[in-house]
Amino acid sequence: MLKDVFMALSKNQLLTSAAKKYGLKLGAQTVVAGTNVEDTIKSIRELNALGISATVDNLGEFVFERSEALKAKESILEVIEAIQANGVDAHISLKPTQLGLDIDYDFCYENLYEIVAAASKYDMHINLDMEDYGHLQPSFDLIDTLSKEFSNVGTVIQAYFYRAQDDIEKYKDMRLRIVKGAYKESVEHAYQTKQEIDANYIKLIEYHLLNGKFTSIATHDHNVINHVKKFVEDNQISNDKFEFQMLYGFRKDMQVDLAKEGYNFCTYVPFGDDWYGYFMRRLAERPQNLNLVVKQVFNKRTNTAIGVFAGAFALSQLVSKKKK
Repeated sequence: MLKDVFMALSKNQLLTSAAKKYGLKLGAQTVVAGTNVEDTIKSIRELNALGISATVDNLGEFVFERSEALKAKESILEVIEAIQANGVDAHISLKPTQLGLDIDYDFCYENLYEIVAAASKYDMHINLDMEDYGHLQPSFDLIDTLSKEFSNVGTVIQAYFYRAQDDIEKYKDMRLRIVKGAYKESVEHAYQTKQEIDANYIKLIEYHLLNGKFTSIATHDHNVINHVKKFVEDNQISNDKFEFQMLYGFRKDMQVDLAKEGYNFCTYVPFGDDWYGYFMRRLAERPQNLNLVVKQVFNKRTNTAIGVFAGAFALSQLVSKKKK
């Protein structure tokens, strides 16, 4: 039920629009590294100083106007150049829908091609984030075409999909981020229970650690992390074959501790003002994330569940006052 609520909030256009205007007042900087490239580079430097690399996401998705997709492309190209110019340890994560997948497949491919080509000059990795089931196969099609010419592309495998095992076997020679999945999917395509998803998640991680090129294990779950630590030790898997990933602003102490222990660690660094839907989906993906960051984002004096709804209410109130 809680997951459904967060997913509904993530799609609320009124709240999303308000978040763009009032995000910093509500503490969005806790989960967003910056609203511009300069601030984002500064945040990456701070992570690098702790021995942590970054994958940078220009927030925004489900774009239906060519002008918006082109603007997003230019923003990503700007970040690529800024990463190179500043010598920070970072690469790019992006969503095909932000670059026009819902507008025209060829248009999206052209935008992606330009980005991947620009990053390739600097040997910089580009990760295509996966979205909901309706965009899954077209996104893999984009990967298939791009990988014929470029070696600096990778993607995401979502453990809640039944097809995930087939996908991870097909793309085992590619750098992959393995996640549980953050969208609401039907029983026709995806596992529904936490137990099923968690079991498949571990299975996929172990498969790619043993057979894949490089594995990014994206989780805040210390039980999964401890399982992976033991698995790589038991199977003599080198640390240079994998990394742990967490979201910016989540479990900061654990991020630093894992880096200090000698594990490769990468923080998913979102920037921009389109943060609200992204954040709500992170809570839908794993409601336990409430205990990690929501108190900081909304109201330290409220409990976590109330804090989320207080944040949504605050946004709606700000909109109402603005209209008056």
